[in-house]
Order: sequence, then C-alpha cells, then structure tokens
Amino acid sequence: MTAKTLLLMDGAALAYRAFYAIQNLSTRAGQPTNAVFGFVRMANQLASQWRPTHRAVVFDAGLPAARMALLPSYKQQREKMPDPLRSQFPLIEEYLRRAGIPALRVAGQEADDTMASLATLAAAEEADTLLATSDKDLFQLVTDRVVIVAPTAAGGRMGPAEVCAKMGVPPALVVELLALTGDTVDNIPGVPGVGPKTAAKLLTEFGSLAGLWARLAEVAGEKDARRARRTPRRCRAQRAAHPAAHRPRRAGGLDGAVRPARAGRGAAGLLS
Repeated sequence: MTAKTLLLMDGAALAYRAFYAIQNLSTRAGQPTNAVFGFVRMANQLASQWRPTHRAVVFDAGLPAARMALLPSYKQQREKMPDPLRSQFPLIEEYLRRAGIPALRVAGQEADDTMASLATLAAAEEADTLLATSDKDLFQLVTDRVVIVAPTAAGGRMGPAEVCAKMGVPPALVVELLALTGDTVDNIPGVPGVGPKTAAKLLTEFGSLAGLWARLAEVAGEKDARRARRTPRRCRAQRAAHPAAHRPRRAGGLDGAVRPARAGRGAAGLLS
C-alpha cells in the first residue's frame, strides 16, 4: 500500500444490501433501523479490514442528462425504493456526520461516476483506491492501484487478474463486453444472441469493438458473423451509456475532495 489509501463506499448499494439481509429491527417509536444497523456494521468492518487513510460514502444524485439522451430507457424499469428503506437514509447520513465520514454526491451524477472521478483523482496522486461495491460497471476502473473490495467482511479484493477471470476480458474491455451483452440491471439492451462467452471471444480475437467493426468479414462461424454484423448500429450508444464511461473531474486534490479518515461519535443513540 502507498502512503494514501482511499476507501469509497457505494452508499445506496450498502443500504440496500443491509435492508434485505437484516429483518425486524426498529426503534421503540417504530422507525425501521435494519438498514442503518447493517450499513454501520459494514462501514466499520471495511475500515477495520483495510485501514484507509481517506474514506467516503458516495450517493447517487440523479441520472446524467447526456446518458439519458443516448439511451432514454436507461434504468426506467427500476422499482421505487421501499418506503421503510427510504426513511432510513436520513439516519444513515446522520451516522456519517457523527462518525466524520464524508457523504459525497455530485448533482446530475450517479454514484458510479463520482467514484470513478475520485479514483482517477487518487491515482493521479499515486494513492491506492478501494471500491466497496458489487457493481460490475466499476470493474472497468480496476488497475494495480484501483481494486474492488466486497462490502462484507467475508469477501476479498479483485484486481485485474480477478476481473479478467470473472468477466473473460481485462478491465479495459469490460464496458465493451457489457455493450455487446447488454445489462438487464440497468435496462441497457445488447446485441441479440450475444452472451458473455461470445462477447469475450470476439473481443479477445479482435481486441476491441472498433477492431471488430473494422474486421467483420473475418468473424468465423455463420452465427457469430451474423451477430457481429449487428454490433455497430447497436453498441455505440450502449457503450457510452454505461456508468463510469464518463469521468467528471474534481479540483482541489484528494485531500480537498475527501477529508482524511478520523474517529467520530458513531451510531450511539440512533438505533434506540
């Protein structure tokens, strides 16, 4: 590890995970607290396991207009957040305030985009970044300095080799693979008939989507050739629509964007 290590936690992802993993917790007044309890536990476990010098929780703050213009159907299938979970977000933010953990959001950006921006900022200062998320959109950021860590204590870390083993392509090609296969979670359509194995095979053989489009005549196999011919007109918007494909820049350096980690009062009194 370098002198600086940045831990970025996807706030909504941790809250959702906690909400569905823990049941039947509430205050005496009836306010649900299961998501708060699980969130606090995961945040503390992550800090204890990885010992970051800087840490922050990042939240969504809208869908980027440019992304919606490219793909109006983006995330439109998502169900509304359950009210018992939504009511706990003020408590989660109060915990973060008491604990001295920055809660970050950028207007018109998803958490993925802000995390990508901060990871890029950290890399420019030769700091290591730990992304606490299970979102495969962020696999594209992984390098020797940027790794994915599981939000739970049982999980490990994913570097470039682990991403390649899981996805079939290196991190730099993950967004291109997802453009081919689509992503049902984000309502991004892919090329009909192209699954992860075919997408990985094509990208491995031709190096990139641009390489594939330039050499369509060389695609072997009738089915794969027919599928590959569909890619140019379907993939350009899909590729650009994936979170973290655009990386907004932040001024002020890492210390200006994320305060160094410090101890705080924690969750005392929030859950009773």
